[in-house]
Amino acid sequence: MSCPACFSGHVHDGSLKGQITKLHGLDAYVSEPVEGKPVKGIVIIVPDAFGWEFVNNRILADHYAEKGNYKVYLPDFMKGKATPVWALEVIPKLLSGKGLLNWLLKPYYLFRTLQAVVPFMISNSFSKSWPIIESFFTAVRQNEGSNLPVGAAGFCWGGKHVVNLAHGSQTADGKPLIDAGFTGHPSLLKIPDEIEKIKIPVSFALGEKDMTLKMPQIQQIQKVVDAQPEDQKGEVKVYNGAGHGFCVRADHVLQDQEQAATEAEDQAVDWFNRHFQKLPY
Repeated sequence: MSCPACFSGHVHDGSLKGQITKLHGLDAYVSEPVEGKPVKGIVIIVPDAFGWEFVNNRILADHYAEKGNYKVYLPDFMKGKATPVWALEVIPKLLSGKGLLNWLLKPYYLFRTLQAVVPFMISNSFSKSWPIIESFFTAVRQNEGSNLPVGAAGFCWGGKHVVNLAHGSQTADGKPLIDAGFTGHPSLLKIPDEIEKIKIPVSFALGEKDMTLKMPQIQQIQKVVDAQPEDQKGEVKVYNGAGHGFCVRADHVLQDQEQAATEAEDQAVDWFNRHFQKLPY
């Protein structure tokens, strides 16, 4: 079960550059490189609990497209069942213990929290979401990704799916569904089992103060990654002081959190660049 941190954070401001379209049966936000720049590859974002319509996730897609010259897909893998953005305001009030009024309103905040979180968890269990995600990645590999590198970037809820894609057990036309993976603050992972099955290189961006993935688990991930063969070897970067959700929902008013989020973006772009340029297509 996810912790409250999976459903908390901050909404960002920014003008969006991508387009909304229908792609392989799903609604999707698509962001592309600046006009005139060649596409280096395709990056598919498997988002956090707030889904494809959340402005932070769309801004991130734009940043990947601009920084890496990728075509970036942010599909509606949750099929309209994402956590509503208003949960970002309600859940902190539930967890806060300050003020008499806050305590009196806790039953209301609890009701609203359950109203936001429970439908998401029921509708988007791994057993329900994995076939949707696997099918989309297969379609991309068989079509526009047949001659382009394909990467997957997953956050929180999406991180588990990226790790499973990186097991390399699914192929299309003789190629793996992804060529490289990146995940920021993944949740619901089975550690070390799901990490030990990784065959496609994965880069991990993890928060030192993540209450969903704590330091003993991070150390387990690091141990497995360190033992991987060179052609499958991933990387683990731990961001000091960062909590769960920092890659997507960090408070950009705080300079250190904004810096961690920016560094994680650059980590992902650098990772995809390094692995995409090795490929023959």
